[in-house]
Amino acid sequence: MKKYIFTIIALTFIGVQLNAQELINQVNSNGERIGKWKKYYKNKRIRYEGQFENGKEVGVFKFYSASSSDYPIVIKTFNNGEASVQFFTELGVIESEGKMIDKERIGTWLYYHKDGKSLMVEENYINGKLSGESKVFYPNGKLTKIVHYENGILNGNMKRFSEDSIIIEDVTYTDGELHGEAIFYDKEGNVKEKGVYEHDLKVGFWEYYSGGELTKSTEIKNIPTD
Repeated sequence: MKKYIFTIIALTFIGVQLNAQELINQVNSNGERIGKWKKYYKNKRIRYEGQFENGKEVGVFKFYSASSSDYPIVIKTFNNGEASVQFFTELGVIESEGKMIDKERIGTWLYYHKDGKSLMVEENYINGKLSGESKVFYPNGKLTKIVHYENGILNGNMKRFSEDSIIIEDVTYTDGELHGEAIFYDKEGNVKEKGVYEHDLKVGFWEYYSGGELTKSTEIKNIPTD
């Protein structure tokens, strides 16, 4: 009798295990992925794991590199067509994070220095293209650069700063080219050079300074070569 009961329990356990296995990598009658999915590289390391509902990703997906499965290198959390995304090194240190729709970045994205703690870049995307203000930071948290984009192209003012927060460059871009007034400063914050750019070329009168004092003024004429 005991042997009979043990056999039933064993068969039941095996049945449960088989059912659990059957729930992995399934599709519905329309051929759409459903339930829990796991995929592996040729070296048998896990490639990704996550959940599907009628062919669409839901909840948390974890992606791994082919050389290490200790930590995921990408974690995507899907919600209503958007995904909150985090990128990591193979040692689990965060590199960047933001949101995506399909493969396009949207909204604010943050990028970190190698320590995974101090912010390196903060930028904004619309439909996968850089848009608006973008900031770059030194490891100490101080601002190193601030630029502006339109439709993925540099447009507007750009400023650079030293690690002591002293401005060292103040220029303007139009359609990705230096175009407009430009001022460059020395490490003390005194004007060193200023003038105007047109289509990435210096034009007109440029002034040069030393210790804040004007030392030279030169007219630059760019003659077309065509």
